[in-house]
Amino acid sequence: MPIAESIGALARLKDEGKIRHIGVCNVSESQLREAQQIAPIVSVQNRYNVTDRSSEQMVDLCEQEAMIFLPWAPILDLDQKPIVQEIAENHGASPRQVALAWLLARSPAMLPIPGTADREHLEANIAAAALELTPAEVAQLNAAA
Repeated sequence: MPIAESIGALARLKDEGKIRHIGVCNVSESQLREAQQIAPIVSVQNRYNVTDRSSEQMVDLCEQEAMIFLPWAPILDLDQKPIVQEIAENHGASPRQVALAWLLARSPAMLPIPGTADREHLEANIAAAALELTPAEVAQLNAAA
């Protein structure tokens, strides 16, 4: 379906008061720009994590334009990155927590929503927000892509 058609339908729903905001998913910058011509866009949800940086420019764009960036699959393929395990051990944290802390350190526009199976998992995910990576650790994780 053409993006203009889908965003147009969402804009009508917003005008009718049936939805409050419009976000887009799996878009390129040109698709986002096209959507913005039709209606205000508040968020972008694209795949992004320590090992997949294909949406790097979109994160920057969201930050510049005061939109939220929601990375889908925020924690993926950590077994392939020994540096994640090393940093986790240095902080007494899990690799998942390091991956989430890296996302939060990456941009104030970032809003990761990791999958949560139970209360323990939820508490571990929340604890990642308090994990402060050093600039050197962030640089190591940046280089790990």
